[in-house]
Amino acid sequence: MDRHALYEALCRYRSRFPEEGGYARRACRLLRESPRCFDRDAEGLHVTASTWVLNPRRDATLLMLHRKLGQWFQPGGHADGDEEVIRVALKECSEETGIAVGQIRLLSPQVFDIDIHRIPATAVDPEHEHLDIRFLVEIDDGLTLPGNDESHELRWVALRDVPRYNRGRSLHRLVVKSTAWRHLP
Repeated sequence: MDRHALYEALCRYRSRFPEEGGYARRACRLLRESPRCFDRDAEGLHVTASTWVLNPRRDATLLMLHRKLGQWFQPGGHADGDEEVIRVALKECSEETGIAVGQIRLLSPQVFDIDIHRIPATAVDPEHEHLDIRFLVEIDDGLTLPGNDESHELRWVALRDVPRYNRGRSLHRLVVKSTAWRHLP
């Protein structure tokens, strides 16, 4: 999904969650007006991509305890100039879990969720925002998870238990959507 296809998908995106409509409109503006929006060092809002990982039974998700932010999130990261967001999401998932891209199954090429969130300033980076484009994937929960240095820990978490790890609206949306997805053929 290149920049043009992403723009089209986001401008047509519909969600039962009102905040996502606002995120989609803002994302369309960003893609239309900011040629560098896929670059990490672009000022303000820039594109990231992540995966919402389900196990084959679709009753658990894979969360990582993020080293810099100290919170549990789904795997994902910066596009670093790459406008192919599905490739970015799969690459980031592979890097952060230690699982080969070939063992990560994309369940749909459609955007699964959109989120815009603030990232606090660090010693290296100023405060900024991420436009996170999220895709639904599956990984065998029997595989060993080597991880990498971006997380303190990786853990399979039952969907019903996600609020114990992260009570944010963003992850709540992902749980609700994946619960509905789980009942599709």
